[in-house]
Amino acid sequence: MMVNYNHTVVVFLLLSLIFKLGSCTENQSQTNNVTVKCIQSEREALVRFKAGVIDFPGKLSSWFGEDCCQWKGVKCDNESGHVTQLNLSNPAGRHRHFDYPDGITRLALNPNKPVSALYCSRLSHIYNRRSCKSHWPWRGDVKASFSGDVNASLSGEISPYLGNLPSLTHLNLEGNYNLFTKNLDWVSSLSSLQKLYMGEVKINHTKADWLHAINMLPSLLELSLCSCQLEHLPSSLTFLNFTSLVVLDLSYNSFNTSIPQWLFNLTSLTKLDLTFTNQGGKILDSFGRLGRLGSLQYLYLAGNHFYGSIPASFGNLSSLNELDLSYNEMNGTIPESFGQLSTLVKLYLLENSWEGVITEAQLMNLINLEEFMLTTNKNQSLVFNVTHDGFPPSLKSLHLEGCRIGPKFPLWLKFQSEPTYVTLRNVGIEGTIPEEWFPMISAQLTILDLSNNQIKGNLPHQLVFPNVAKLFLQSNLFSGPIPSNISDLMPNLQYLDLSENQLSGTIPLSISKIKHLNILVLRRNNLSGKLPHNWNESQIGLRVVDISENNICGKIPSSMGFLGNLSILVLSNNNLSGEIPSSLQNCSIVSMDLGGNHLSGNLPSWIESNIFMLRLRSNLFNGTIPKKWCNLYKLCILDLAQNNLFGAIPNCFNNFTAMVDQNIFGYKPIENYTEKAYIVTKGREYEYDRTLQFVTCIDLSGNSLTGGIPIQITSLTRLGTLNLSMNHLIGSIPKNIGNMRWLETLDLSNNSLFGAIPGSMSSLTSLVHLNLSFNNLTGRIPSGNQLQTLIDATIYKGNPLLCGSPLLTKCLGDEASDGPTITGVDDKQGGDDYERIWFYASIGLGFVVGFWSVCGTLLLKKSWRHCYFRFYDDIKDRISLLIALKVVHLKMIFGLEKN
Repeated sequence: MMVNYNHTVVVFLLLSLIFKLGSCTENQSQTNNVTVKCIQSEREALVRFKAGVIDFPGKLSSWFGEDCCQWKGVKCDNESGHVTQLNLSNPAGRHRHFDYPDGITRLALNPNKPVSALYCSRLSHIYNRRSCKSHWPWRGDVKASFSGDVNASLSGEISPYLGNLPSLTHLNLEGNYNLFTKNLDWVSSLSSLQKLYMGEVKINHTKADWLHAINMLPSLLELSLCSCQLEHLPSSLTFLNFTSLVVLDLSYNSFNTSIPQWLFNLTSLTKLDLTFTNQGGKILDSFGRLGRLGSLQYLYLAGNHFYGSIPASFGNLSSLNELDLSYNEMNGTIPESFGQLSTLVKLYLLENSWEGVITEAQLMNLINLEEFMLTTNKNQSLVFNVTHDGFPPSLKSLHLEGCRIGPKFPLWLKFQSEPTYVTLRNVGIEGTIPEEWFPMISAQLTILDLSNNQIKGNLPHQLVFPNVAKLFLQSNLFSGPIPSNISDLMPNLQYLDLSENQLSGTIPLSISKIKHLNILVLRRNNLSGKLPHNWNESQIGLRVVDISENNICGKIPSSMGFLGNLSILVLSNNNLSGEIPSSLQNCSIVSMDLGGNHLSGNLPSWIESNIFMLRLRSNLFNGTIPKKWCNLYKLCILDLAQNNLFGAIPNCFNNFTAMVDQNIFGYKPIENYTEKAYIVTKGREYEYDRTLQFVTCIDLSGNSLTGGIPIQITSLTRLGTLNLSMNHLIGSIPKNIGNMRWLETLDLSNNSLFGAIPGSMSSLTSLVHLNLSFNNLTGRIPSGNQLQTLIDATIYKGNPLLCGSPLLTKCLGDEASDGPTITGVDDKQGGDDYERIWFYASIGLGFVVGFWSVCGTLLLKKSWRHCYFRFYDDIKDRISLLIALKVVHLKMIFGLEKN
């Protein structure tokens, strides 16, 4: 009976427990289903923010209804309903950075102090574009990612009512480059704020007050004010309130100060970014002293004005993972204490003036170093003296330029088995490369640059690089043929530059089988034979073909017309013959240089309007200049010299608007390629490379052109060189030639031009080379301005009817003396005396007016006359007295005064 009772009790208890658990579960479910709405005052603050901005991208389209916690970009506390996080960032609008290889987000262009475009072009194969990053672990929860449109920026003024969100811990407005705020006083009210990202938001009107507002945030952990147009960074603070700060990004602001001392009291700092902040002076020893910034893992000081050596105290930054001192004015040494940075993974020391010696002491203990990039502006003033085992063994990216690691191939490089990126440019390597090195690195390598050295030997035929995309071996002493199976050795090749070596043999047909090839440069070698004839549509990405200055013969293959994206074709200074194939009109030619060959036929009329340079000089072309070329509005260089052209110069050259409007750019540099061209200017032939994009030139010399000089050509105000010499041109020089104010070279020699030299030519203030010899010009030679510096009489030689300086022939009416003759503008143009008459008349008139304005007043005004003579009487008495006193004084000195 007792057993049955116990069983009944147990069953009852179990049923009660199950009922209770079900009841609790139901209550919990009901509790979870209760939606916590946002606080009304905080909703009002968000509404006011929305009302003050222009929401062109539609980010705030979900901001309606009573519950602001459901709005996109807003996150609330589940219990209190307070807004805790607000993310309205524009990922596409964040400041752009350059990446080093393997996705390293460093080094950027500053809008206030841009890096030299020429240098960026030179190192552009290092970098890929990527936006600066902020760390938002909750971003996925809020789903705040947008389309990435660069126009997805909110516009207008940030409402100070955002300060009415007292529980806000995360605020991200980064990338909204059209937002601005007059001050940051409202930020100081956000006492709970832990992460503040306002990169690209304009807050430049706040002077130093921005920091005082930030200093009111005791809980702040991460602060990013990248590219906010800040101009003031206080050097001191009365007290430091945000001592828990972990991340500080003030990059891309122009502070023009030194690093403030209060910064070294942020002992919890793990990331400091002062890239392009216009900081100057020596890098302070405080960074590593006493371990004050011992937690620092990421230190970015690139793009400033720091100079001197790296402080030895940097060796105390024991937690450092990344260090960037690129693009400064560092002109000292790299301390041995660098060897203590065993946690260092990425080290960037580009574009400084390093000097001294680097040994195992600086490098051996950097066992975690994966990326090391160093360039110096002082040619080989920094020497690497490292043994075979003295270099970090796990490097993946190595870039050394301008220092000295030669003359022998460095032994330590043979022990680098995992590099994916290797650049050893202008480092003094001589001799041959050990054959065993290539097989050791070939599997992983994607970029290899050994340019500007003195490396000898043949290109190895076992050069198996299955993953290499960029191969730069230019400016060395490589010899022998290009491997015939290059398409099998490097199937993924995109950039191939073997220029300025001593390569011989023919161009292998397999080059036209490399499908991903983008740039092919074989300039200045000893290559012979014909161009490959089997170009095909699979090479649609090929943009540059430069095989100039070789011994290539035969015709230009019509199959090159399959290269639809070909924009630069340079085949100059070879032995090519035949006509230019019309199939090239299927390409996207921007620059065509075929000069110095034996090409013949008519000039191609199909040239497209976006061409920048057309250089066909020193060939056998005949016929006339096509009228269709009048549409080449981007043309900056037209060189047709030394051909067999005839007919008149088209009168539509004024349509070359790139030679008029500086806002029209006919040339866009291509990554990893610098075009070179010879331009005849200032009486000599110059080779242009990086400055080619700034050249404007028309050279039609050495042909059989007839007719006159079109007056329309004088509207080309940005033209730098005009050479029409050695033709059969007639007529006069256009009178308004003085409009061409940027003209530096004008050569009209060896024609049949007649008439006077226009006086407006004296307005050519940029003119440095002039040749009008061997024409039929007459009259007085103009003078004035720039023409006064051009005193070489050969400029006007062969014009027997010209007179005046610098010729010895006198003009009619000139004085017999050899002294300078004063001539007026009309004298210069035709010998008229009108200006001379006006000159003497003005002298006479000035004398009459000056004389009677004084004497006439004294005759008519009695009081003035008395005052005038009284003044002169006083002056006479004063002078007499002074003379008498002086005489007495002298007599006393010489003892002549009688007692």
